[in-house]
Amino acid sequence: MRKIIIGILTALLPFAVSSQSIFDKYEDNEEVGVVIINQGMIDLLTKIGENAEDKEAREFMEVVKGLDGLKVFITEDEDMTDDMKATVDKYLRSSSLEELMRVKDKDTNVKFYVKYGKDDNHVSELLMFVTGIDKAKMGPNGREIETVLLTLTGDLDLRKIGSLTKNMDLPKELEKAERK
Repeated sequence: MRKIIIGILTALLPFAVSSQSIFDKYEDNEEVGVVIINQGMIDLLTKIGENAEDKEAREFMEVVKGLDGLKVFITEDEDMTDDMKATVDKYLRSSSLEELMRVKDKDTNVKFYVKYGKDDNHVSELLMFVTGIDKAKMGPNGREIETVLLTLTGDLDLRKIGSLTKNMDLPKELEKAERK
């Protein structure tokens, strides 16, 4: 019996450890700016915005309620951009994400990937990877941005994603995001 329990625990160990994201390696890298919003902060935001009178704010809160987490990694370092691209490519090969859309404008490339959830209108993960931003300034220190990696996890309704795109200044094309 003891061997069976140890065997089961050994088999389940990779799944317990898999809650770590492949992208977490960027958190402590000084070449990468990081914003991470966990479930506790999301819960706090939704409680604060529960009684919003503005229709757009209520719609935004509905989308946010479905989030489990948000991670944003930004860099201007070319070597780090190459590393992020390789990591995203590796992640895409090992995950069940599908390309939702891509936008190319001069040197800027924006790619969106999703993992579908309970039905075709819901996603459990949205990944956005942007390269070639051409040194846009951002943040309190005026950091120049070349690459952005954003991942949202939870239960996101693609039909409601338009309010998120308006409030986060994401590409307007996402407002019409639906699985065909």
